[in-house]
Amino acid sequence: MKLTKLVVASHNDGKIAEIKALLAPLHIEVQSAKELRLGDVEETGKTFEENAKIKANALSLMCGLPCLADDSGLCIDALDGRPGVYSARYAPERNFKLGMEMLLKEIGESGKETRKAHFSCCLALACPNEKVKLFEGRVDGEIALKPCGEKGFGYDPIFIPEGYEQTFGELGEDVKNQISHRRRALEKFIKEIK
Repeated sequence: MKLTKLVVASHNDGKIAEIKALLAPLHIEVQSAKELRLGDVEETGKTFEENAKIKANALSLMCGLPCLADDSGLCIDALDGRPGVYSARYAPERNFKLGMEMLLKEIGESGKETRKAHFSCCLALACPNEKVKLFEGRVDGEIALKPCGEKGFGYDPIFIPEGYEQTFGELGEDVKNQISHRRRALEKFIKEIK
């Protein structure tokens, strides 16, 4: 499959920047739904896969171009996998600072000692008149005792990836882009389009 143009189905500046940086070596013209002023698509699915497919299909139909949609989130063992697909909507008005406070409180109240967690990502590629293709990635780790670091976005300040002692919020973009759930899903996507 040869791609020259690709629309990223997102209005999240952090996610858009991360995907553009990872796809830069492929010399594909990448634009976001935000840049094209395409509407946001409601995520009504119950899984990352369902939400990614919904967004990719809807935006590909809107613009007539190949569209890559991402649904991802933080899954915490002590909370039975929550917030999961509701990660972005866990706190009111997508306030991740408040969301981190709520999650840390909830973990403490769970009575479970585990702090194990993972970030999961599902990418869906929708091309006009073709079947949607899915690519999944995951990074395991644990939840920090408190938010640390100002880098990254979302829940990065409370997630310590396996093999590291610092959060994504402390490690920064260069390290995160090498090991993240999104990177692992994008590697599968890149292999497919090469």
